[in-house]
Amino acid sequence: MSQQQFEKFQEHIKNKVLTPFREHLKKRFASLFLKRVFDILISLSCIIISLPFYILAAVAIKLGSNGPVFYRQLRVGKDCKPFYVLKFRTMRIDADKKGEITVGSNDARITEVGKILRTTNFDEFPQFLQVFAGSMSIIGIRPEVPHYVECYTLKDFATLLMKPGMTSPVAIKYRHENDMLAGSSDPERTYIEEILPAKMKINRDYVAHFSFLEDMKILGRTFKCLFEKDEAIKNKANT
Repeated sequence: MSQQQFEKFQEHIKNKVLTPFREHLKKRFASLFLKRVFDILISLSCIIISLPFYILAAVAIKLGSNGPVFYRQLRVGKDCKPFYVLKFRTMRIDADKKGEITVGSNDARITEVGKILRTTNFDEFPQFLQVFAGSMSIIGIRPEVPHYVECYTLKDFATLLMKPGMTSPVAIKYRHENDMLAGSSDPERTYIEEILPAKMKINRDYVAHFSFLEDMKILGRTFKCLFEKDEAIKNKANT
């Protein structure tokens, strides 16, 4: 990914069409402060409590397949700056060269240990380290790879005025996204033309109505929905 592309993104984020979003966030200074305090306290607690499981996951990954324990993928972060999201590796080496979209939970590129990590969402837990460091937030918009940011409308760049998050309304609604794409004859096209625009509308609404109280509601919905099927998956099963 070229530096020129990120520079182009950074020009988009300066557009006047984003002024209402910027003004709203300025007025939410207190909420942003509380959000950061919350991020520090919760991420540190989760890191300490989960440390034994981090070690077990690392050992299982190394024994289960060749390759590193962690997987870093380039995404577009706050203010359109390059950002690497950190996860426990769940796929075989160079799997992303065969496509950035994971199609279905039975994608052949996913390792056996990776299936367990994905099912429990523990593959995302290393991001608590990034939350504690300040490059992510617990609640926020999931960061996209540059390839998909190219498909953003100007208003969609409002979602890059805030730190990327571990969970969000979109992460809840589309947590079975890979299985949804498994039924498509052209997953890439389906994602760009159907799923991405729907996700970005929800993401824009999140920024436009951001408050610390709303973040707490999203966190509550995240816990509530952990063991529930995604609405889209339910609808698919009923057809």
